[in-house]
Amino acid sequence: MYNAQGEVIFSSNQVGTMRMLLAGLSLLPFSIQAMRQLKQKKDLLYFSIVGVCGNFIPAFLFTYAETHLSSGLAGIMNSFTPIFTLLVGFLLFSQKITSFQVIGTCIGFGGITLLILTGGNISADGEGLIPSLAIVLATFLYGISLNTIKFKLAAYKPIHVASGGFFMVFIPSIIGFFAFDTLSVFRANPDALSGFTAIAILAVIGTAFAVFLFNGIIQSSSALFASSVTYLIPIVAVIIGSFFHEHIQFAQILSMFIVISGVLLANYGHLLKKQG
Repeated sequence: MYNAQGEVIFSSNQVGTMRMLLAGLSLLPFSIQAMRQLKQKKDLLYFSIVGVCGNFIPAFLFTYAETHLSSGLAGIMNSFTPIFTLLVGFLLFSQKITSFQVIGTCIGFGGITLLILTGGNISADGEGLIPSLAIVLATFLYGISLNTIKFKLAAYKPIHVASGGFFMVFIPSIIGFFAFDTLSVFRANPDALSGFTAIAILAVIGTAFAVFLFNGIIQSSSALFASSVTYLIPIVAVIIGSFFHEHIQFAQILSMFIVISGVLLANYGHLLKKQG
């Protein structure tokens, strides 16, 4: 995290740790409820998988990657999530894959690829291979977490799934807070408080509350449908850019329609087959 002058306030590891710690604190009352309503001891393993694969490790991977890659490219690469969700569901959870899901996911990924190629303002530095692989690993872990929520924790309320996952990584977050010497930043950097405020908002709204809503989507629909939301992130980025008078090319508009059509086909293609 940087201040207005471009100087580092918190390292990527410190940001990731505080994000997890503050998100866990905000959901702590619900975490206690979730543990009290535990249906079987084996579910602790599944909550741990959600916490580690869906929250903890990706938080560090993304904060690391975004210190080397543009935020736009990182957001677009997050669109690998539906692909891994589909593959993990098939390989590890015996989830059946329809031809519409495969074709729709490929079309959506093709649209994202076109958006990358036509987005001249999106770039990475020459040493971006490892940060890019970090995002790929994060999206693979997301695929494991999404399928675990859908197939192993469906009996729990979305708020309890979210809070239970953060609860399982709460102690590691505390350890990380001190291990990465975060306290020294508060003592030495005058911009630490403003940076901490921004991280707190991200943790509570962009992490804890967003994960709760996301889990609700997973349980009411499918893991693939929920993960398809990541295909819309680059589209939103382009639309927001238009409000700031950034030039939008015809190919970018075309790629948006390709992505949307792929998402619709993957999630609703089976309805076309029934009608046929």
